[in-house]
Amino acid sequence: MSTSPTIDHPKLVKLLQMAYSAEKAAAFAYIGHAGSVRNPDEKRAIGQIENDEWHHREIVLAIMQQYGIQASRYNEIKYHIIGKMLSMGCYVIGWFMPYFFAGRLESGNVCEYFVMMRYFNDLGITAHDKDLYEMGIKEKEHEVYFQKRLENNRLLPWFERIFGWGTRHSFNDVDLEKTLPVEESKRYCRHRGQPGRQ
Repeated sequence: MSTSPTIDHPKLVKLLQMAYSAEKAAAFAYIGHAGSVRNPDEKRAIGQIENDEWHHREIVLAIMQQYGIQASRYNEIKYHIIGKMLSMGCYVIGWFMPYFFAGRLESGNVCEYFVMMRYFNDLGITAHDKDLYEMGIKEKEHEVYFQKRLENNRLLPWFERIFGWGTRHSFNDVDLEKTLPVEESKRYCRHRGQPGRQ
């Protein structure tokens, strides 16, 4: 009977476990976000982002299973609660803040997939490069969507000054107009040692 190969990289294991659970929190949050907006185009766009997060969770789980990595029960409970609270909060905090904090979160999440790729490559593993690249780029697309929805809002300059994210500031260096190919994408997020979801 064959056994799964193991990986000796505690930071990578922790990052995979965190991403897996945090994708659920994000998906839950987007359920509430989509439910709280009235514009049908916004509902569809946010609903698609929710679907993307569930898909990312499936991919991360498949990667974890290849190496016998178990989901963190602590993370699963923690992010389940966070996601449900964020989902409910979208109905009471108005239009602007769900968009702003979703964009800020997506901005930080971009790098975690490129850092995962570097960690795997450090171990000589390149089999997951394409999936990790595509997830990182998709998170960037989410960020850009929220940036565009907020760009003319009068509150944005104030929030950007306080929280360090907006149309002029990002937590990653990915440019969708000039994306690097997969084999060169390890150059992204060199400023980030180990990103973490908030």
